[in-house]
Amino acid sequence: MHPRPVALITGAAKRIGAEIARRLHAAGYDLALHYRGSATEARSLVAELETLRAGSALALQADLAEFDRLPELIAQTVGRYGRLDALVNNASSFRPTPLGTATPADWDDLFAANARAPFFLAQAAAPHLKAARGAIVNLADIYAERPLRGHAVYCMAKAALAMATKSLALELAPEVRVNAVAPGAILWPEGGADASKEKALLARTPLARTGTPEEIAEAVRWLLQDARYTTGQILRVDGGRLLEG
Repeated sequence: MHPRPVALITGAAKRIGAEIARRLHAAGYDLALHYRGSATEARSLVAELETLRAGSALALQADLAEFDRLPELIAQTVGRYGRLDALVNNASSFRPTPLGTATPADWDDLFAANARAPFFLAQAAAPHLKAARGAIVNLADIYAERPLRGHAVYCMAKAALAMATKSLALELAPEVRVNAVAPGAILWPEGGADASKEKALLARTPLARTGTPEEIAEAVRWLLQDARYTTGQILRVDGGRLLEG
């Protein structure tokens, strides 16, 4: 059998996903790194990790909205490494859907990335994770609990992922633990955020700063490796953001 634990991370080419990949790789995991469009970044990350440990990283391209690609990602990972110990559902779609303008296409896209793909990836991965007594970590959002104005469909999709986390924890126990990390303000949107909105958000964050991708990555690693008596939990890593209301 492959000597090291193996993790599949979705949306792993950049931002938080890439930091999760680096952290898990340093913790001893070999990786299957899913990406959709960021081929250059994915290849660069694989090269970086392969330099550190040969044969330890594999890039897999897929649109997670295409259902057939979900079990295929699991099969490709197990085909390469012969095992699967961890599934990290990091890939996400995020955009505003102001009431009155939301479309079924918005609904389908946001639910496909944030709820449907994680569930069906988990279903396909379950036999392999059970064999390895592995774990799943989903990247949820504090806005699954408290709505973000103008983003109803995204919030609903993340709320579905939060319930999937709890339901899968129940269904897959005792062999497989399932938890989630709910980040607060970590990285601003790629196009940047309005400076006044950033300031207002930080004013409502007790720790008075944004979090870092490294802090999210460490929470994921902890839930996968160390939290042996923890399942069905959603760990807020939000600097106390929800305490302020």
